[in-house]
Amino acid sequence: MGNNSNPSYVFLKGTTYYFNRHVPLDVMPYYKSDRVILCLKTSRKDQAIRAARSIAQRLEDYWMSLRLANIDVPALHLLRDRPLRVSQSPCMTLSEALELYLRLKGFNKGKVFRRGAERNIQSVVDVLSDRPLDEYSSSDAAYRDYLLKKGLTTNSVKRSFATIRSVINLAIQEHGLECKNAFSRVYLPDLDDAKKRKPIPIENIREIQQECMFIDDEARWLVALISGTGMRLSEAAGLSVDDIKLDCEIPRIDLKPH
Repeated sequence: MGNNSNPSYVFLKGTTYYFNRHVPLDVMPYYKSDRVILCLKTSRKDQAIRAARSIAQRLEDYWMSLRLANIDVPALHLLRDRPLRVSQSPCMTLSEALELYLRLKGFNKGKVFRRGAERNIQSVVDVLSDRPLDEYSSSDAAYRDYLLKKGLTTNSVKRSFATIRSVINLAIQEHGLECKNAFSRVYLPDLDDAKKRKPIPIENIREIQQECMFIDDEARWLVALISGTGMRLSEAAGLSVDDIKLDCEIPRIDLKPH
């Protein structure tokens, strides 16, 4: 038998060389023996040395991985919450479908239409990531559950899904895509979650109106007008002077769009 202190970690047994390496103390708990002994299946010393060095390097790499597994990962706070998805799909992504939707259906539409579509699609991207359309599935119910946990009513969730479906359906139709709209198959429960809005107590309204008369500025005129008529804020703010009829038997407001 050769010298076990040989840095190439080989020894000769009969006519065959073997690899012999002591297991370091810090990784000893992972092993059943304190040595790694492997048959190199060669009687040539040069081949045995090359094979042994390769095995030794692989062992060093493995032992290093065991050591690193037991220490805190450096810069852990810089890791992503979710790994980036690597997709091979040629299908357009959800954000690209949104651009198409706004270009075709957002023409001559107001800012509210655009903001609503962008908000709903961005919400999907935040929860499920921006994927090709054919990589979404009906099993992605996490988005529905996410909206419900945020406290949205069932009707609000349904409106959000209606926009998402419209965006994807238009992309499928315009580009002749073979995929199906996964969001059209997500179950939306019919929950009786409508909250009845309680009226503001009349004593509170009277107190507010008194404060409005005391402060007596444009903002308070608007609040007093709403509290006394029940108009929406946009209706009251959009009034013209000619809409207010005070020189008649019954003072009134001629409410009409401007």
